[in-house]
Amino acid sequence: MENFLERFDSYLFAVKNASLHTRRNYRADLNQFIAFLQENEIKVWHDGDVNVNEINPSIIRSFLTCLHKKNRKTTIARKLASLKSFFKFLTKEGVVTSDPVKLISAPKPENFIPTFLTIDEIFSLIEQPDKESILGRRDRAILELMYSCGLRVSELVSLNHENLDLPERIIKVKGKGGKERILPVGTKALEAINDYLLFSNSSEKNKENAKSCPALFLNNRGGRLTTRSIARMINKYVNRSSFSHPVHPHAIRHTFATHMLDAGADLRTIQEFLGHSSLSTTQKYTHVSIDRLMEVYDKTHPRAKREKNLQ
Repeated sequence: MENFLERFDSYLFAVKNASLHTRRNYRADLNQFIAFLQENEIKVWHDGDVNVNEINPSIIRSFLTCLHKKNRKTTIARKLASLKSFFKFLTKEGVVTSDPVKLISAPKPENFIPTFLTIDEIFSLIEQPDKESILGRRDRAILELMYSCGLRVSELVSLNHENLDLPERIIKVKGKGGKERILPVGTKALEAINDYLLFSNSSEKNKENAKSCPALFLNNRGGRLTTRSIARMINKYVNRSSFSHPVHPHAIRHTFATHMLDAGADLRTIQEFLGHSSLSTTQKYTHVSIDRLMEVYDKTHPRAKREKNLQ
C-alpha cells in the first residue's frame, strides 16, 4: 500500500501540479482510511498489507458512516474526494479492476456562511503591529496584502520577491493547481510592503537572509514563513484587539470578498481575484449584512419610498 501511496503522491506532484499542502491533505485522508481498515479489522489484509482490489463500495460507505460521528459534511466530502482521486489513479494504472468509490456521492453541503470582519474590525487588526520593529512592519505588510488582494495563506507564504512589481502595483500569485493570476495591489498595502522592504534592506543581516531565501516575507531566522506561523501571528493581534470571536486567517479572505461585494463589485470580478475555478464557489459571498439590505431596499423599492415619505 505504501508503494501505491508514494506513486500517487508523485502523480499529484508531476501531473496534477498539486501543492505540498494539498498532497499532505490527501496523504492524511488516505492514512485515516487505512487506520479505519486496521481498527475495524476489515478483511482486506494479506501478509501485513492492504489488498486494494478487495476494497468495495460497502467498505467505503462504512468509513463515511464512521466519519459522520465527528466531522462536518465539508470535511467528509474532502476525504471522499481524496479516496476518489486515489482509486481513479489506481484504475488508470491498472492496479484495480473496478473503482469502489466511483458511484458514491458526497454528502449534500451545508449552507456555509463565511465568517468575516466588519470594516472597523479589519482596520483595528491591521493597525495592531508595532511600526517601529522589523517584524511589526512585516506583519503590517502581510495583513495589508491579505486584505488588499484576498490571498489564501498558502499563496501568501509562497510569494517571492520576483512576484511583486512595485512600480506596476501588481503581484503574481500561484493558486490551487498551480494556476497563476495577476492581481492589482492597493495603495495602503504597497506602502506597507515598501516600508517593510526598505527597513529590512537597511540591515546587513536581513540583506544576507534575502540572498539565501527568495521569499517576500521572512521569519525571524531568515527563512520562509509557514501557514501555521501566519495563523499564530494573526491570533496574537486578534487577542490584542479584544475581539469577542476567534478569527481564522481565512476570515481575512472572506472579509475582502464581502467588503468588495458590499461596495458594488460583481461576482465575476471577485471570482477572478479569489482564483475560484467556478462561480458557484464565489456565490457563497452573496450574503450581505441586514443593514445593507435595508439600505438598498429603502433606496430602490417603490413601496418603501412611499412609506418613508408618509412618515
